[in-house]
Amino acid sequence: MYSQAKVIAGGLAHIPVLIAVFYFILTTFNKRALKFVEEAKTKKSEPKVVEPQKVAVSKTESTKVGKKKHANVPVNIYRPKTPYEGTVLENYSLLKEGAIGRVNHITFDLKDSDPFLNYVEGQSIGIMPAGEDSNGKPHKLRLYSIASTRHGDNFNGNTVSLCVRQLQYEKDGETINGVCSTYLCDIKPGDKVKITGPVGKEMLLPDEEDANIVMLATGTGIAPMRAYLRRMFEATEKEKNKWNFKGKAWLFMGAPKSANLLYEEDFQRYLNEYPDNFKYTKAISREQQNAKGGRMYIQDRVLESANELFDMIEDEKTHIYLCGLKGMEPGIDEAMTKAAEEKGLNWSELRPQLKKAGRWHVETY
Repeated sequence: MYSQAKVIAGGLAHIPVLIAVFYFILTTFNKRALKFVEEAKTKKSEPKVVEPQKVAVSKTESTKVGKKKHANVPVNIYRPKTPYEGTVLENYSLLKEGAIGRVNHITFDLKDSDPFLNYVEGQSIGIMPAGEDSNGKPHKLRLYSIASTRHGDNFNGNTVSLCVRQLQYEKDGETINGVCSTYLCDIKPGDKVKITGPVGKEMLLPDEEDANIVMLATGTGIAPMRAYLRRMFEATEKEKNKWNFKGKAWLFMGAPKSANLLYEEDFQRYLNEYPDNFKYTKAISREQQNAKGGRMYIQDRVLESANELFDMIEDEKTHIYLCGLKGMEPGIDEAMTKAAEEKGLNWSELRPQLKKAGRWHVETY
């Protein structure tokens, strides 16, 4: 039998071993605990990665892309308080015998403007008619769409041209003439005219040379379209520009009579010289009939060309320009709605998408 002293001595001898074992267990536990905490922190700080969902986009949905910004477009070089006085170079009628109303082409000299009054196609200028109103105050300015390219009708880059219809209406049995339109139709070469501007970015042409341009115009709404077409197809313009149009241009033109068609000779020449790039569709209300036997309006031509027109509109490179009397908008909208339905499209949804993408351009008055 062991004595009590030996038992105590033996127990004391095992104490260092027990301490070592306990230390080993404690150290291991602490290491694992620290590792667990670090892993927890890492998982918490790491962002959750989610694979992006792929969505198919149709041609019409792609029009939701925002419109492009146009750089270096001059605006308000001359304001109403400090207008430029330009000299009238020419003023002549655009109508043929038997036409209705009065429409003139008027050109102003800009070479003496300082700062120089430069502009681009699709912009407008303001005209301040001479004289005073019934209250003895100067007449307010009127805006007119520019009918020339930035190089002007003479290609020297120092003129601007307008296409102006004299406004006339009946009131209490009396014929009232528009103040500014009559003033412009009556001015003569050598006269001085107060000019402001240029203004406007809504009707600018796209920069892409292979864009398609659909133009819907009535009356003097042809002004910006004339500028576009000259830029596209006039030989001297093509030489001066670093922009060589390669797309398709389609003009829908509305007029009451053939004698009221404006710039007709130029457009026919473009048709002969560029048959693959230019299409010209006329709606002459008092001389042509639509499918229902009524007068032929521009919206009727849109319906007739529904399939081809919307094939172009579905192309992301196509821009549509509408210019003329405000009263033409409802008819065009109705025609576009019907034409879109034939292609299985919803015009009320498509039009704002085109607008947002900068492909639907409207200037009516």
